[in-house]
Amino acid sequence: MSSSVQEAPAMDAFFGAPGPDYDIIAKAQALQPLIREYAQQGEENRRVSDEVITAMRDAGLLHISIPKRWGGLGGNFRTFIDTVAAVGQADGATGWVSALLNSSTWFATLFPEQAQEDVFGSNPRASVAAVLSPGGPFMQANSTKKVEHVEGGIRLTGEWGYSTGSLHADWSIVPVRTSEDENGLPVNSLVLIPRADSNIRDTWYVAGMRATGSNTVFVEDIFIPEHRIVPIGDLATEQYPREWAEEDNYNASFVPVAEIVLSAAQIGMARGAIEIARGVGEKPITYSVYQHAKNSVVHQIELAKAQSEADQAYLLVTRSVATIDSAARDRRPMTVEERARTRMDNGQAAALVRKSINRCLSIAGAFSFAEINPLQRFWRNSETASRHALVHPEIGAEVYGKFLFGIEDNVQPF
Repeated sequence: MSSSVQEAPAMDAFFGAPGPDYDIIAKAQALQPLIREYAQQGEENRRVSDEVITAMRDAGLLHISIPKRWGGLGGNFRTFIDTVAAVGQADGATGWVSALLNSSTWFATLFPEQAQEDVFGSNPRASVAAVLSPGGPFMQANSTKKVEHVEGGIRLTGEWGYSTGSLHADWSIVPVRTSEDENGLPVNSLVLIPRADSNIRDTWYVAGMRATGSNTVFVEDIFIPEHRIVPIGDLATEQYPREWAEEDNYNASFVPVAEIVLSAAQIGMARGAIEIARGVGEKPITYSVYQHAKNSVVHQIELAKAQSEADQAYLLVTRSVATIDSAARDRRPMTVEERARTRMDNGQAAALVRKSINRCLSIAGAFSFAEINPLQRFWRNSETASRHALVHPEIGAEVYGKFLFGIEDNVQPF
């Protein structure tokens, strides 16, 4: 395995942060053959295969960081990153679904106790799929999408796209404009919706990340009780309404977690691509004197650079989750600098992964793009995932650069 997490203990000491739970990571590594077996089927069906979802759920891998009090594994976010990367190494889309279902289900643990009871009380294996972006036409009131305030909550009609994992989730979290502030600007909240009250519209037709099934969730005139409504601003400023917070993960920073988990599957994709690139070493290079690609200095250098870029991405992400885990352990909010740097690290990690995978394509040659070659699937998935709005490298750099110059951050609303 490239970039083995077995080298982690020394790095944990360097960062001064809690280390990963290797037993949890091993569960994901054990499922890699099954994930690879069903990767193409997932691509064709535009959803992760049920066999894979069931195996991950049975292993607890959809509850990596869910508190143990609800039956979760209770792994810290370093464990989260390494476990999802192991899944993504076998298949990027499956890793992405794993990352989003795990993080979205963790979001539910920040809601009031009654909401947590609603989600996990009768079903400790429940999963949640979330959409966080408050943009789009729903935020501008129109005739077909509305919020009506009623006694004890709201009645809601609306739709939300790009809901990764919704095909496998028991609940949805979606953003809703619930009020306005004194300046007339929207106050957006996240609301929890049971699967029984929602429907899914099949809208996910894309070039990459096809198996994520990131379709559109819609509801029509449903009731949401107040305990399932939390202002996004409260989550962003770590004013969580959860009453019980004895486990560390109840104290992790919402926005940095939402950002950095998006790098986990991408690091796995780079590792998967490097595995394939290393496998072409015994093959000849057509129209050259090299009977074995591994003897070509060009290929040696490109492979070394690809591995180094993947390692750099992992180190940046590890630094970010070390900060998240340490702050949660110490029960302190992350500083503005730490938040800005996390956004920067996330974008740079994605850019490095993209470079690494593109080198692997050149190492493997034109056959990289054959449909039977999983390398092209890693490439398409990476090119798509690395364009997520929270991953955008240039925006991350602007957020961090403004902080470094002492300019008030007006780029990232959270």
